[in-house]
Amino acid sequence: MKEYLKSFNLFTELEINDFLKLSQNVELKKGDFYINQNEICESLAFVKSGIFRSFYFSNNDDEITYCFTFPNHLLMAYSSFISQKKSEENIQALTDAEIISIPKLTLETLAESNTNWLKFLKIIAEKEYIELEKWIFNHQKDKAPQRYLDLITKQPEYIKEIPLHYIASYLGVTQRHLSRIRANISY
Repeated sequence: MKEYLKSFNLFTELEINDFLKLSQNVELKKGDFYINQNEICESLAFVKSGIFRSFYFSNNDDEITYCFTFPNHLLMAYSSFISQKKSEENIQALTDAEIISIPKLTLETLAESNTNWLKFLKIIAEKEYIELEKWIFNHQKDKAPQRYLDLITKQPEYIKEIPLHYIASYLGVTQRHLSRIRANISY
């Protein structure tokens, strides 16, 4: 987390250390939820270790995985975090995981007292928007084989820990189709 915060080139060592004192280390077991649908996301987390999936239920009650979160990335149900309304998504640990969590109210207090934290929250909002836009473009423009190739290229060390039915759901294909895609891609 310290290196992640340093990467923004906004904070002094003291500001980062104060932030870490206000945050909490949380361990989650495989299958535990960071947030469930209809809960309010009241904290921002940083993934120290582990893999998470974000999913929602379709009108047919099928689980639709739309995002994976890997170590060294932020974790939150962003629209619920901003609006403080009930989340429409679930975020579940796919492996044992450790996160660093800080309450939204603590972040807001930091932002009121120091504009660097306000800038940090603005940058996060911009990054979330860009990631959402990329996701939309990729899912509309690229076919499932290309999206699968992108996933295994960007996260090769973690991809083997994700059950195939979640990857198939993420790609919007059946498990059988995913098997064909995997057979046609040489590693």
